[in-house]
Amino acid sequence: MTATGFGQIGIAAFIVLLPWLGFALLFRESVLIFTRKGQLAPGLISGFIGILALLVAPPVGSTGGCSMPIAWLLMPFTAWAALSCGLLAVRSLAKQILENSLTSGHWKPVGLLSLAALIFAAITWLNKDPIKLFRGSIPIGFQTFIGLLALAIITLVAMTASSRGALSLKWPKLIAIHLSLVLGCVIFGLPFLWLLITSFKEEREMNGAAGIVWLPHVQEYVPYKDPKNPLYSTNYDGTLVEVVVVSREGDSAKVEINKPGGLHGITFQTPATSLTEIPKQIPLVQGTYDGRETVGKVVEEMSDGHRRIEITQPPEMKGLSYVAEPAQVRPVQKVGLRWENYPDALDALPPETHRGLVYLKNTLIIVLLNVIGTLLSSSLAAYAFARMRFPGRSGLFTVILSTMMLPAAVTLLPAFLIYRYLGWVDTLFPLWVPAFFGSAFNIFLLRQFFLTIPMEFEDAAKIDGCSYLRTFWSVMLPQIKPALAAIAIWTFMGTWGDFMGPLIYISSPENMTISYAMQLFSGDKVAEPGLLMAFATMAMLPVLTLFFLAQRYFVQGMALTGLSAS
Repeated sequence: MTATGFGQIGIAAFIVLLPWLGFALLFRESVLIFTRKGQLAPGLISGFIGILALLVAPPVGSTGGCSMPIAWLLMPFTAWAALSCGLLAVRSLAKQILENSLTSGHWKPVGLLSLAALIFAAITWLNKDPIKLFRGSIPIGFQTFIGLLALAIITLVAMTASSRGALSLKWPKLIAIHLSLVLGCVIFGLPFLWLLITSFKEEREMNGAAGIVWLPHVQEYVPYKDPKNPLYSTNYDGTLVEVVVVSREGDSAKVEINKPGGLHGITFQTPATSLTEIPKQIPLVQGTYDGRETVGKVVEEMSDGHRRIEITQPPEMKGLSYVAEPAQVRPVQKVGLRWENYPDALDALPPETHRGLVYLKNTLIIVLLNVIGTLLSSSLAAYAFARMRFPGRSGLFTVILSTMMLPAAVTLLPAFLIYRYLGWVDTLFPLWVPAFFGSAFNIFLLRQFFLTIPMEFEDAAKIDGCSYLRTFWSVMLPQIKPALAAIAIWTFMGTWGDFMGPLIYISSPENMTISYAMQLFSGDKVAEPGLLMAFATMAMLPVLTLFFLAQRYFVQGMALTGLSAS
């Protein structure tokens, strides 16, 4: 980039920063006035400079208000490095001048940073990498400006009042903590909120030019019996389906399934007497006919893309029909949720899964057995290592802990060969049997909890005649309920969302879990995000429900875990 280009970028950057500098200085002056009880002297100079900056700044305006300019540089890494090193060098030089410490030793950082800036700038120039400045503006209307000004004044008054009050050290801190927590909840909750809203949207609101739509709208439909292509209902293998007739041969008809989605496209022969005509749900659209705004229903979708509209409003034109291009009409919508995405998502699953109940059954079996197996085996082993004395205890415990250093990929192939030898491939056994052999981390965690329990509990149990097993079950386990709850929750969540295990060992649909089915469903319905988000929402609801119901135990267990580790 030439010197002229750098000069243009510098002028543009100055123009962009000038109004922001003016507002910042004015805000600083306002803060000083409120915090110094109306004294103007501390910030008088900054206030005048701020007013001057706003007066000198060129107006970047729009109709009915003004705009705050914004800009961003698009340049390679070396140019950013040169700019950063140059700014740091200027900052260091200014600091040395203000502190009157211009000795030879203090010039070293300035020189090194300046040299680095020159090197990176030379690399950028030699590579002839382009540097572009993107400019824009944030429109600020009069009402918005007044609202922001009022908010700033209210904030300053509240800060001043709280700083002068008796609770000045308590309330600002509490407000800041709660505001940060609310802000964190909003930020981290936005993806889930988008997922939930998208699951109730129609396809047109996801692929439109309006961007993200937070308030869903639904298309209005009306029932209509099509005389040309009627819709029928009949039974197919015990399932009520919607079909269209492909051909007729005497008293028999060849039909194609339209709904449910899992059977869509299947054709079969059926007696004509078993067909019952049902109305179609056709959309309402708005358009212009004979110079007047009309509302009509789409009675025919033509092969060339045109649509035949039968007018329903206004009443004096009811019954008239005309042909329109898709761009000439717009759908009649109302604010609402498309609940049909959820049953449609279940209908799109293979019929042998019984609308996903097979996936749910398999997942619940695996989750429950994993939770039971993990809690039982890990707690028994942990109690033995914590309380019982036997030869080789320390060495065996070290060996168990050392297994945590083995990556899962190392044991993947041997485990698969063992399960194949046992004939467990394409069964649920590989997904829950290992849980009954303990987990190194859980054993270590529960052992540390058992060690914190006083020995007097066990001594009292021995005096009462309890065996090791009775002492473990009746005395020790109740003492570590928070730890067991935490392990149960994260085992549940990890097993529910496990995808790698079913991917390796499961191949038939009747043995699939929800996570595996979710992956296959996303591949089949990638063009239908509404159905995909509806299925994802249903898949994650049990985990969310469990977390909210058991969060007290989860937080308590995690807190105690931290105390034990310390």
